[in-house]
Amino acid sequence: MFLDKETYKKIHISVKELKEKIDKGEDFILLDVREPQEYNYSRIKEKEAMLIPLMSLPRVINSLPKDKDIYVFCRSGNRSLQATLWLLQNGFTRVKNVEGGILAWSDEIDPTVPKY
Repeated sequence: MFLDKETYKKIHISVKELKEKIDKGEDFILLDVREPQEYNYSRIKEKEAMLIPLMSLPRVINSLPKDKDIYVFCRSGNRSLQATLWLLQNGFTRVKNVEGGILAWSDEIDPTVPKY
């Protein structure tokens, strides 16, 4: 799916912006749409993520709050972009994709986070 620059900017957050929000103690949901084995191998240590694999998201959508910011991530940002777009199509307005996923987190924020 092609996104124009303005739309892309609106629905993405960089790992640096995410780290700032974590450091400030902002209240949001960090939604990890990877598989459990990926989560167990490599994760963001600074904030507990809600693990909901991408294919399970439709079953649990009603348990997610629409009145809270949700930042979605995966390994590289592809699955999380799918999840973000799907959530936006289903009435969520406060959702953003974490650009680059756990790979970007490891590269730019915490090099101790294993890449795979």
